[in-house]
Amino acid sequence: MSYTSRPGQVLTLPQGDQQPLSIRAKALVFADPRSRQLLEYLQRVGPSDVPVLINGETGTGKELVARYLHSASGRTGRFVAVNCGAINENLAESELFGHEAGSFSGATGRRAGWFEEADGGTLFLDEIGDLPLPLQVKLLRALQEQEIVRVGSRKPIKVDIRLVTATNIDLEQAIDAGNFRLDLFYRINVAQVQVLPLRERPLDILPLVEHFRSQYSQRLKIAEPMLSEAATAALLEYPWPGNIRELENIVHLALLVAGDKPIRPEHLRFSAGLSAQRLAADNSSIAKIPQQVIREQLLRLFEVPGDQLLHDIEDLIVREAFAHCGFNQVRSAELLGITRNAMRTLLVNHGMLKGRDKG
Repeated sequence: MSYTSRPGQVLTLPQGDQQPLSIRAKALVFADPRSRQLLEYLQRVGPSDVPVLINGETGTGKELVARYLHSASGRTGRFVAVNCGAINENLAESELFGHEAGSFSGATGRRAGWFEEADGGTLFLDEIGDLPLPLQVKLLRALQEQEIVRVGSRKPIKVDIRLVTATNIDLEQAIDAGNFRLDLFYRINVAQVQVLPLRERPLDILPLVEHFRSQYSQRLKIAEPMLSEAATAALLEYPWPGNIRELENIVHLALLVAGDKPIRPEHLRFSAGLSAQRLAADNSSIAKIPQQVIREQLLRLFEVPGDQLLHDIEDLIVREAFAHCGFNQVRSAELLGITRNAMRTLLVNHGMLKGRDKG
């Protein structure tokens, strides 16, 4: 199993890899500085066996992150993905730990559970917050003892798994509400990964658009259509409440609607509106002065700074200023309050002069 993981390129699910959990996001990129920091963190954590808890909204690519961790781990066993929210509560224990023939009605034969299927590999439990409390106790014991007992058996079976879990809810709030065990939280939350929503890593948007535009053009057997400037602006301004999965669907439909014509804003079927909660959050951010918003985001970056935080922040400022000024060096320099020569040096250092207007 191999992944493309160089900054700015696309991380996708390998072709033909079938798993019992549908993929909500089919691609990730590491173009945005915050995404590159995530990649650096994954590269450090991946080769270990520590449990990892992945937090993020639906559609941000949590399973792809889990698969990347498995690929980086060097483990020779399978990657097994389980959606805890989709497990039948009455059969949940059997699904995870397996069962013996005759252990319950319908158990006509012996069956291995997901723990055994993942032996020597990685077990990915998505939506871990939806796991019933009684099963949380048994999961905790299995992790502590590194062994499981099939339903209807008394014989323990040793298993060697690397556990990766994911959730789109606040597990600490779930603990306060009595819906999640604190001891299990400590067991699974050794290393934590935060997969940001697409709206907080805007430089990933266009590389993802390019990926899906190319992918669906090949599937539909049509020439890859141009993307108009107005459509590009609309894609960058949209807040993407459905994250990467929504972006994929919008690009797919745009190719069907536009045909062989350039993709324009009217071909992009965005959601009619955002939830009241998201609007309220947006309004609260607007009410703050920009420096305060930047300070808050800097504090978040300081938690996982990566190896070149200052370079990444400078890169973001220079790129955004250059684009805002229509790729004009003089106006960009004036905007940032520096000389044209200093601006040119920054553009060269960050690889932004090639193919751009140098005037």
